[in-house]
Amino acid sequence: MQAMILAAGRGERMRPLTDLCPKPLLLAGGKPLIVHQIERLKQAGFDEVIINTAYLANQIHERLGDGKDFGLRIHYSDEGSQALETAGGLRYALRLVDSPTLLVINGDIYTDFDLERLLPQAGNPRPYLVLVPNPTHHPQGDFHLGRDNRLVNKMPPNPWTFSGIGCYPTALLAQIPKGPAPLAPYLRQWIDGPGIEAEVHNGLWMDIGTPQRLADLDRRLNE
Repeated sequence: MQAMILAAGRGERMRPLTDLCPKPLLLAGGKPLIVHQIERLKQAGFDEVIINTAYLANQIHERLGDGKDFGLRIHYSDEGSQALETAGGLRYALRLVDSPTLLVINGDIYTDFDLERLLPQAGNPRPYLVLVPNPTHHPQGDFHLGRDNRLVNKMPPNPWTFSGIGCYPTALLAQIPKGPAPLAPYLRQWIDGPGIEAEVHNGLWMDIGTPQRLADLDRRLNE
């Protein structure tokens, strides 16, 4: 299984912090957000990571390099001046993928979820998502979890929020048309076929979507 970190977005909600610095390089606990992700992937046994970039991509490339400083190898999927959104970015990065399953992590979350738990999903013909309890800033949630750990399509409110961590069959990602596209509509479609499996993580998880949440994480990591 290969791993990918999503890091191409503009980070509009983080302005003015992101006016001159890409969101993945904002510091929390003395480290860029994306470095926390890279270190967790390394701890889980991954020796290669794909990172998609667009906004201020050169800063990310220069800061992380080829990954040698982290004990792994980094490949970049540079989307140019205009990010392709999540689904489009995953589709575009497939040229760098040679495994049947891709573990994908949003670059703007922080969690203590053990990524090694997802290694058995290699070869799973269905997507597999990690869900979390709904945070206060997203009370409507994203998904319902039905029998046999399968997601079901229902109208909101939904009891669980998508954590931004998921495993996807590359054959399924290859069916996404090329070009900019969000992932959510495809997830809804895949729930009905081929189905999506999921588990709930009740530990630490934070969506670092605003300067205040970044400050909260920084305080937590510096305690």
